[in-house]
Amino acid sequence: MALDMKPACETCGRVLSPSGEAFICSYECTFCGPCTEETHRNACPNCGGELTRRPTRIPARPS
Repeated sequence: MALDMKPACETCGRVLSPSGEAFICSYECTFCGPCTEETHRNACPNCGGELTRRPTRIPARPS
């Protein structure tokens, strides 16, 4: 099962690119850096789990 790369912060709506910085919990709730640190203090507001850096997904190079 692939990680769901949600396109926007669930708090402020900021656009998040697959290769940019974003934070997720174990349920894949997704937030931008400022919301993670300043608003939620590194804890998911939905489940209370830890928010950690989401892996980046670099677009495939054309063959």
